Amino acid sequence: MRLPPVAVIVVSELFGTALWFSANGVADALAEQWRIGTVELGWLTNAVQFGFICGTLVFALTGLADRFAASRIFALCALLGSAFNAAFALFAGGIEAALPLRFAVGFCLAGVYPLGMKLVVGWVPERAGEALALLVGMLVLGTALPHGVRWAGASWPWQAPILVASMLALVAAAMILMLGDGPHLRRRANAPPMRLGRVLIAFSQPDFRASALGYFGHQWELYAMWTLVPVLARIEGVDGHFGGASAVAFAVMAVGAACCVAGGRLSASIGSARVAALALATSTACCALFPLAGAWQPAAVFGLLLLWGASAVADSPHFSALSARACPPEIVGSALALQNALGFAITMISIAIGTHLVETWGSRVAWLLLPGPLLGLIALRPLVSRGA
Repeated sequence: MRLPPVAVIVVSELFGTALWFSANGVADALAEQWRIGTVELGWLTNAVQFGFICGTLVFALTGLADRFAASRIFALCALLGSAFNAAFALFAGGIEAALPLRFAVGFCLAGVYPLGMKLVVGWVPERAGEALALLVGMLVLGTALPHGVRWAGASWPWQAPILVASMLALVAAAMILMLGDGPHLRRRANAPPMRLGRVLIAFSQPDFRASALGYFGHQWELYAMWTLVPVLARIEGVDGHFGGASAVAFAVMAVGAACCVAGGRLSASIGSARVAALALATSTACCALFPLAGAWQPAAVFGLLLLWGASAVADSPHFSALSARACPPEIVGSALALQNALGFAITMISIAIGTHLVETWGSRVAWLLLPGPLLGLIALRPLVSRGA
């Protein structure tokens, strides 16, 4: 039985993005064997982020994301990402060897995540918000998957969950290659040629600027929060009550996947901008509350972490849907790649500062993340008022 195109894309996104946080899923073992701390683990995360930024800038500014079939770019990048990730598991013996390999994985992911969004819009542009919510839900579940694999196989060598992620990425490449590109987003006969840097015209559109600025605020919070969750769970004593740090991190990230799907369905009735605003407001409240939860029962702290994980990512697909709607169809792939590049550059800053301060600030590090969703909410106001 042939799966619908959206189902193929979202499952492939789940498998392909398992590469993203594969090292974070085994952070405890790496810290012990390589004798590294939270700051160095933050470097590993930021190496992936920096690789992703460089890759998305290349795809965006050269127009490669719109010059070639999205399905072929996705498949090639998933294949190469799988190889670099496996090399990290098999050959990296310390942080010095690991960083360039994690950078290479991030570079390859630039052809998986934004191109997956373009594939969705190419197949079902009329329901992009709901379909992109499924896609981002799979991204979230994919990034949580290494924590889940580690939790399920706690006695395995640390290399095993990473190699599982590589195998899943190979399956993703095969699935997308067999699917191909959708019938929409084909270049118009009179479309301007793809010149170097032409994608920058997207920022001349007020709606694109509002959506992009909202996304940048969201990004300040999201990946730093994901990186810090295992540490925050330990600081608040939650890990010992709920199966360990990997189990808590998996639950916090995975609940976000379900919330993405729910938000996609809600957007059909109230619009993507209002769903994104609701999520931003909720995650702002979670950032404000978390440092005050030290005297709460572990179950209540865990519940707040779950709400934070759900709200911090539920807005993500709607920024992509709003931005794709606001720019010319022939540069959608490049525009989404550029938005991702700038957003992930912001994540590097918040991850670096957060991992540096968390051991001294403790749970108050959540206040460092609070300005992101708050400023994103302000930027999104023009679209919310119109019910975009």
